[in-house]
Amino acid sequence: MTPSVLLLAIVALSLIAFQVGRARALASVGGLRGVRNLHSLPGHYGLLTALWCGIPALLLALIWWSAQDQVLINLVAAELPADLRNLDPASFSLFLNDVRNVVAGNIPADQVSTETAGAASHYLRLRTISQWSIAVMALSAGVIALLIVRSRIRPEFRARNRVERLIEGLLFLCSTLAVLTTIGIVLSVVFESIRFFNIVPLTDFLFGTQWSPQMAIRADQVGSSGAFGAVPLFAGTLLISAIAMCVAVPIGLFSAIYLAEYAPYKLRGIVKPLLEVLAGVPTVVYGFFAVTTIGPLLRGWGVELGLDVSGESALAAGLVMGIMIIPFVSSLADDMITAVPQSLRDGAYALGATRSETIRQVVLRAALPGIVGGVLLAISRAIGETMIVVMAAGLAANLTANPLEAVTTVTVQIVTLLVGDQEFDSPKTLAAFALGLMLFLVTLLLNVIALYVVRKYREQYE
Repeated sequence: MTPSVLLLAIVALSLIAFQVGRARALASVGGLRGVRNLHSLPGHYGLLTALWCGIPALLLALIWWSAQDQVLINLVAAELPADLRNLDPASFSLFLNDVRNVVAGNIPADQVSTETAGAASHYLRLRTISQWSIAVMALSAGVIALLIVRSRIRPEFRARNRVERLIEGLLFLCSTLAVLTTIGIVLSVVFESIRFFNIVPLTDFLFGTQWSPQMAIRADQVGSSGAFGAVPLFAGTLLISAIAMCVAVPIGLFSAIYLAEYAPYKLRGIVKPLLEVLAGVPTVVYGFFAVTTIGPLLRGWGVELGLDVSGESALAAGLVMGIMIIPFVSSLADDMITAVPQSLRDGAYALGATRSETIRQVVLRAALPGIVGGVLLAISRAIGETMIVVMAAGLAANLTANPLEAVTTVTVQIVTLLVGDQEFDSPKTLAAFALGLMLFLVTLLLNVIALYVVRKYREQYE
């Protein structure tokens, strides 16, 4: 029984358990007429039975599926001839990898050795047996749990309380899993960054002005040790993000003010969805737009003005990125402005303020925490953008403040460093984790600033 079929069987068994538990609760009080004698609603009894039936079965299946491959590989390895088991670790690992590829269908069985094909066939037989075994065990556990819960259902049985505690436990488990996942991601990045900084000094990384992570094959080649000064990457990221914010923040904020305070209801209903359509356009489309339209247009204008504009420039990437980010700023700012209580506007009008004065002095200040949050979200979106920069700004790590030249960003270099066949322990690969750590710290700093601004203005206006 395949995993998908087993999941469907568990769901079907849980639905049956729900009906069994509900019917048992009603039968204990003589049907619907005696439902008031139940401590909880009949649905609570059914839901409790379904949860206790489905959760143990699902847990058994998940535990086995997570360990199935390693267990089956160990069983297959134990059955191999002695000459194969005595191979050196690298060769034996390569043999087992070929077995996995044959099992997955990546390599036809007739294109590998007889031993590999035989091991793959043995693996498939064991997998079939294990799938049926875990199906029987999981469904049996579900049926046993169903019968136990059914036997305990009485009119005074507090099913609702138990269901709420069980659901609360599941919610706590999900929240804990999310926190642990975040901690695991941070720790993995930190540990790999420490390994990188053991090879490359932290000062060279933070203050170096040369970025050339390519490692030479021979020691006598120029730049064989690589250059990992990340200042050009930080400068390029800040330059493109600043250009994008100069485009997105004014246009997005002004459009939000118009739609929320000035636009007629019918016009708002048309323009707001059209503006938010920009958020659904794939970034690669924006990249094509930058390469085919904005880049040549800026280059043509530069020729007319006597300026040397690169075909791939920070200005082109920043302008297109700003257009992409406009919906984020506009939508969030619009929501914050419309959430301001009408009583604040009425009070300003009663004091003689005009509409523009009310918007500037009352509405925007009251909505400022939310607007700041939207701007910071837009900044994070700009810092994390990759495709537009690759296509419009290039890969050159230039330390420059000239927006007409080609630059690159941290995210682009992370992708570049991890593409291709690389040794994981090499400084080139580990540099990607160090760059990721820097992005994490920058995002953390932005969040701290946002919290400070929000707290300050909440104390002032609430």
